[in-house]
Amino acid sequence: MPSDQSTWLVSVPESGDAEGLSHELSTKLCSTSKSVLPSNLAQLSIPSFKTGTLDSLVTLSEELPKHDTFFTATVAKTVDTLRNLLNNDPSKLSQHILVNEQPVDAYILRGWSWNEGRYGVQRSLREMLDVLNKEMTSIDNVMKTKLNNYNLAKGSLVQMQRKKTGNLSVRSLVDIVRQEHFINDSEYLQTVLVAVPKNMVKEWNVKYERLTGMVVPRSSVLISADDEYSLFAVVVFKRVHDDFVQKCRDNKFIVREFTFSEEAIDKQREELEAADTTEKELWTELLQLSRTNFSEAFQILVHLKVVQLFVESVLRYGLPAHYTGFFIKPEPKATKRVLATLQAQFAYLGRRANPDKLKSKSGGAVDDAVGEYQNLLEQEYFDFVLFEIPWIVL
Repeated sequence: MPSDQSTWLVSVPESGDAEGLSHELSTKLCSTSKSVLPSNLAQLSIPSFKTGTLDSLVTLSEELPKHDTFFTATVAKTVDTLRNLLNNDPSKLSQHILVNEQPVDAYILRGWSWNEGRYGVQRSLREMLDVLNKEMTSIDNVMKTKLNNYNLAKGSLVQMQRKKTGNLSVRSLVDIVRQEHFINDSEYLQTVLVAVPKNMVKEWNVKYERLTGMVVPRSSVLISADDEYSLFAVVVFKRVHDDFVQKCRDNKFIVREFTFSEEAIDKQREELEAADTTEKELWTELLQLSRTNFSEAFQILVHLKVVQLFVESVLRYGLPAHYTGFFIKPEPKATKRVLATLQAQFAYLGRRANPDKLKSKSGGAVDDAVGEYQNLLEQEYFDFVLFEIPWIVL
């Protein structure tokens, strides 16, 4: 059963009256069953590619699903990148999920045509597939590289910003302490910074002078406080510093190792500003690249789907390789009705397109033929050829 969140590509043998068939489908799908909006049914002009040999078509039919999976995944990853960059905001995302500066549905359903200038049909189908795959691989590689560069820059910035957040037991003290909080250029004395849990401040005030000997009396000064901790500066003799630190730890007071340096503070601020600037520049670059590459990748995916449609049509209906195609976007929850209408409309093709014919190839060598055409026989079968383009859900 086709997905109820996809646009369908349908192909049938050319009957000589494509306009009449289009009108008939429109009446049945849009007017009678109201399963498809009139604007969501469009003719698809399938190019007359070089068919090549039967063996080459079967080989392509085996390979195309793998490329389809890769192409679809690349488009999806590009959308995910845009979604993450735009904080999953559907209104902003809709401004960037565009193909040739138009919405996806408009690109598919408003006069889609094969890009002859880029993918000339004079190429063989094998060459066509190689070109499409090369372009999509290039997009995938560029996106991986740019996304990795941005994630590294963002990770570095977040790490720096994290130092400025959190409680006083863990956050950076660069923008909290000042030079006057420290004893400088003393041969014997040293300032120690201690983060004290809020519920232990009274205990700190009582104990700190007696944690070790040689603590300067009444030297404890409150520098800052948050909801969890209070930060104190206390002066001790250098010779007891290590003992004082250990006694603090024993009493669940957290010593913050910090050496005041104007140069270090300036350097840290400059590094944070540089990291912030780099992250913003790479964000802008990645956003623009993702927007461009989504448009390119989606076009490549649609062209691959048309190649699949053609290859399967030739294997299904044979020559001459002239087929009538349609883009159909069913209404939500109308998938079964649309499918039933199409099956009824094209039931006559069952006599012409029977997959069991494959089993009698080579004089009835059933087992050999089944092995060779296993992929074809495992496909969900309709009397018409059908492939799907997943919707881009914002």
